[in-house]
Amino acid sequence: MNNNYVVIMAGGVGTRFWPFSRSKNPKQFHDVLGTGRTLLQQTADRFEDICPKENIYIVTSNDYIDIIKAQLPFMSDNQILAEPSRRNTAPCVAYACYKIGLQNPQANIIVAPADHIILQEKKFEKRINLALKTSANADVLVTLGITPTRPDTGYGYIQYVHSQEEVKKVKTFREKPNLELAKLFVTSGEYVWNAGIFVWNVQAIKKAFAKSCPTIHEIFTRGEAFYFTDKETNFINEEYKTCESISIDYAVMEKAENVFTVLGDFGWSDLGTWKSLYEVSDKDENENVVDGQIILYGVTNSIIKTPKDRLVVVQGLDGYIVAEYGNVLMICEKEQEQFVKNFVADAGEKGNEFV
Repeated sequence: MNNNYVVIMAGGVGTRFWPFSRSKNPKQFHDVLGTGRTLLQQTADRFEDICPKENIYIVTSNDYIDIIKAQLPFMSDNQILAEPSRRNTAPCVAYACYKIGLQNPQANIIVAPADHIILQEKKFEKRINLALKTSANADVLVTLGITPTRPDTGYGYIQYVHSQEEVKKVKTFREKPNLELAKLFVTSGEYVWNAGIFVWNVQAIKKAFAKSCPTIHEIFTRGEAFYFTDKETNFINEEYKTCESISIDYAVMEKAENVFTVLGDFGWSDLGTWKSLYEVSDKDENENVVDGQIILYGVTNSIIKTPKDRLVVVQGLDGYIVAEYGNVLMICEKEQEQFVKNFVADAGEKGNEFV
């Protein structure tokens, strides 16, 4: 257990969850499900029986360090890795893994986003432990694959080799498909959703970076002279901006030949959009998800999330998102939520205080 580490990626803005998610206070720092714990806190809690608290690292933006310290007061400064700029997930994963590897060359590392929902924690823990057992002493990269429940176009897919083994060899990664292709993926029985949760030992991931992304490998290998010293911040501030902005999927996973997947069904959602929150939330007799002081008349199939200190009355909506946070109220058809990014762009023209 002492060789187990967790890297939580918590630097995203979560634009599609606007106006709840803002650039100064993104969704991972909110109690989205009304449990009394934020998504970040729930993510850290999820690994309390898997690794010691001092083995949890968080990669985030400089802007969010104070929020993280407030929400996870056990974190030391060395456990919070501040990105000076957003360069997608490959550089942030490399930074954390190479730093951890300097501390413990036998490290067995889980990489997970801060804003995912896991409804069945014990099932999740069993699958993670299987992945850790697989990666502990082998040159493999393991990803969690989620058994699909519908032909969703919002997720990437993993095609795997059918076998009797619990850990399956990955054939290919497929990007977010159109609906017809998603239907084919699901009916074929050969594909699972790509959860974006990875497990590997530190030597395996460093070897993969060296092969597929030699520039990133070179930068963070040089960083080993500075990690855990007072020169680390200056090094990262100078070198991070030179990294290619690329996801860990494109940079490493899709190029590697030693990728395996552990299949799971544990109530997972990446909570990327209002619709995804609607799908995982408890609903009333009219299929509404309601959070706030709300009175409904003839409202169906909708999600309504508003401040608890004001009364909101809604009449006659079917299939809508009604979301109010701070100084913004958004009303949008649930099936048209792809326009939220447009809303954010247009709101930004009205002033930074709206985004």
